[in-house]
Amino acid sequence: MSRRAGGPADGRSGKPRGTTTHQGRKPARPARGRESVAAKVERAAEVVARLKKAYPDAHCALDFTSPYQLIVATILSAQCTDVRVNMVTPAFFKKWPTPASLAGARTTDVEKVIMSTGFFRNKARNLIAMAQELVASYDGVVPHTMAQLHGLPGVGRKTANVVLGNAFGISEGVTVDTHVTRLCNLLRLASGTDAVKIEQQLMKLIVREDWAIFSHLLISHGRTICIANRPKCELCVVNELCPSALRPSEIGR
Repeated sequence: MSRRAGGPADGRSGKPRGTTTHQGRKPARPARGRESVAAKVERAAEVVARLKKAYPDAHCALDFTSPYQLIVATILSAQCTDVRVNMVTPAFFKKWPTPASLAGARTTDVEKVIMSTGFFRNKARNLIAMAQELVASYDGVVPHTMAQLHGLPGVGRKTANVVLGNAFGISEGVTVDTHVTRLCNLLRLASGTDAVKIEQQLMKLIVREDWAIFSHLLISHGRTICIANRPKCELCVVNELCPSALRPSEIGR
């Protein structure tokens, strides 16, 4: 799955180039703006099914043992890699193991621990304010509804979806990060860069029980195969389902 090199159409005919699958039939590559909703829903389901087969162990890459730990880790993950966050959180949770302990922390102390995650001043303020709100309004317990989570300082829909889906097993929406945005635009399952709008588009295409796993599947695929600027289309399990993919005849050009 990747951007097509050299444009989306054959220069002579103006029609998309075709290829055959191992079953010997030409897959349908929808032209931009011409795919019906029903066809897109069917294609999305096939994309999910294939990615589930390819990445059976796809899961949240952030290390956590409680909803509190996950909400902290997710806030820290903004503009930062999961690997870096996982390096920082053990020391963080040793110092502040509960919302109550974090609520009483000094901002400068938190900043020192999380500095390597970037935007540490803003993150430190949000983390402390989030913990204070948990203590004041929820007795230090992380709530499990979208409205309550979204009302916490530093918690947007992305963070709320991560916590609900992975800590509580509740599917309220689709987590949209940079990988999901990029891959869904390439797959033409969604368009644009606004995370909320992309989420709304995906919720109409993906069955609810797959909302939580969908982002993990795309993240796994984006990190291993559909790598930005150097995609491995020849290894992609959804190649013929992706309108942006390189065809076998184009790979290596």
